[in-house]
Amino acid sequence: VQLQASGGGLVQAGGSLRLSCAASGRTFSTYSMASMAWFRQAPGKEREFVAAIRWSGGISYYADSVKGRFTISRDNAKNTVYLQMSSLKPEDTAVYYCAADLSRLARSPGSYEYWGQGTLVTVSS
Repeated sequence: VQLQASGGGLVQAGGSLRLSCAASGRTFSTYSMASMAWFRQAPGKEREFVAAIRWSGGISYYADSVKGRFTISRDNAKNTVYLQMSSLKPEDTAVYYCAADLSRLARSPGSYEYWGQGTLVTVSS
């Protein structure tokens, strides 16, 4: 499995960005328990959970810090997950990573088997 994250960039506070994570090597929608998540890591901080979604059924979870501002979604036909980020704040600045697993939906980074490269999001004040 390979995950390709994209969409990061520089945005002013209050702005929006959409991150994409394209998966290859597996068709995730065929695995009933498969999920994909976004994590982020700011300089000097631990990697933290942002959002996760199950491919089958689309159930999703969010960190409290992004609830109401970020939306995770998936396109089964494209084997791609998106993270729509709105009302961005300087504290959202981080490298964002997508992760996937074929058998679980979790908030812990250690629960995910596959990881993409990060994409940097910088929010200026």
